[in-house]
Amino acid sequence: MTTTETEQVANPGNVAVITSESEQPEEAEDRVAASNGEEASSEPEELDLVFQYLPKEGLRRGDIIDGIVLDAARDGLLVDIQQKSEGWVPIRETRLLTDEEGEDALPKVGDEVILYVSRPEGPEGYPLLSIDRARGEHGWRDLEKAREAEETVKGRIIGSNRGGAVIQVKGVQGFVPLSQLVGPARDLYVGDGAPPKPGFIGMEIDCKILELNRRRNRAIFSERAALEAINHMQKMRLVQELEEGDIRRGRVAGISSFGAFIDLGGADGLVHISEMSWSSVNRPDDVVKLGEDLDVLVLKVDRESLKIALSMKRLMPEPWENIENQLTVGQVVEGKVTKLAHFGAFARVGEGIEGLVHISELTHRHIKSPAEVVKEGDVRNFRVIRIEPERRRLGLSLKQVEDSQSEQDDVSVLSGESSVSLADGGFEDLFDD
Repeated sequence: MTTTETEQVANPGNVAVITSESEQPEEAEDRVAASNGEEASSEPEELDLVFQYLPKEGLRRGDIIDGIVLDAARDGLLVDIQQKSEGWVPIRETRLLTDEEGEDALPKVGDEVILYVSRPEGPEGYPLLSIDRARGEHGWRDLEKAREAEETVKGRIIGSNRGGAVIQVKGVQGFVPLSQLVGPARDLYVGDGAPPKPGFIGMEIDCKILELNRRRNRAIFSERAALEAINHMQKMRLVQELEEGDIRRGRVAGISSFGAFIDLGGADGLVHISEMSWSSVNRPDDVVKLGEDLDVLVLKVDRESLKIALSMKRLMPEPWENIENQLTVGQVVEGKVTKLAHFGAFARVGEGIEGLVHISELTHRHIKSPAEVVKEGDVRNFRVIRIEPERRRLGLSLKQVEDSQSEQDDVSVLSGESSVSLADGGFEDLFDD
């Protein structure tokens, strides 16, 4: 080939470029580059098509694969499994496919199915597949989705052992530790190999997934966590409904040293010990009993922390509102000493009404401590010496009652002596003297 003849030059893209004697090297290079650019732009698309239709790694017995139904016949299903040939599911391998009513429900053309590889290559050349044998795997996948979404799943108790209950969830056998069983299931559980109580086997329970390990065939569930999640949702709904000032009927669900928890129907609210009664309360269980039904007033609702503050006493009349109609200055009333302080003693003289007996009003003699005169629990008569409704203060005196009593005793003694002397003829003796 001479330079006056056409010359074929192969570029890296295997594209032939024709140059002539009149064409300059720069022009030829430009044409080569342009040709290369066109080939480079189309090459990825061609490769994508090639890889898309390349068969995947060969199948092995026991593999779990996905497929799409291409044809549904009376004797089986033809499915696309992205292999060199389609797969075949004999009709006998679809027996577990049922709808909610228990009727046979074969997949339709275009449906996605999960398949178990029974034989990588059958007599007809098609891989033989099974939907029934893949059902367990389908359950594992459903459970994995439920775990990721933190959803509650429903399981059926199929047995028990010393550690808890054996359950089946979506075709997967799992375990609920005894510590995670609550409610009726816990009540019916019997350990130590004894036969379970009637109703335990077959009971359906709601569970949360604690652990899921397909490789180890290990699934652990919790009924307790599911119940807590359900209660949390109920509490969220109730908290959104409640308004301050509402009056609700509830049941005492728990008692502590600082108050009582009231179940309002899905959520607990707290009646603090200071809101149980207008009177001083030493122990909440002196006022309420576990399981007791009662009315409460909603004081505050914290929708962020899901806390509900309740009151019992605010559904009863406030004692200080009518204090001036009940007590008057100078009146003597009976009271019970409730507390001692260095400056005096407090005494309850009515429901929710406490007054202060200052140390100077306990006795005429000089004392260093109120305990020298009274003690907690003493019941005495006190004279009302001051009423301040606005400040919720009541002043009492013990010594003024004792003074009056002493005066009355003195009068009684004098009257008794006079009557005696008169009866004995004392007048004559007086005059005789």
